[in-house]
Amino acid sequence: MLDIKNSDANINTETIDKNLVDAPTNNIYEAISIISKRSIQINADIKKELIEKLDEFATYNDSLEEIFENKEQIEVSKFYERLPKPNALAVQEWLENKIYHRNTKDEALDK
Repeated sequence: MLDIKNSDANINTETIDKNLVDAPTNNIYEAISIISKRSIQINADIKKELIEKLDEFATYNDSLEEIFENKEQIEVSKFYERLPKPNALAVQEWLENKIYHRNTKDEALDK
């Protein structure tokens, strides 16, 4: 799973130098496309993890225990709401060169 709980991605708006973003690809549009795709992957992983945790609280009968489980369920949901957004995590990974990328057009020209 992702190590998003220990991430130090900035949850506030922060201006990033364009030259830092497009340095690995020399193309800002390609860099943003890669970051966007990684953000979608991170979001899917977070959503899957959250659904798995919330499924643990699923009950099919009404009881007194359900009230306490709902409190725990709310705490889990609040935890995930406080996490950095997937796009902030993806940008951080990009700037730290943690995202593997390749251009298939370049590979086709090499052949």
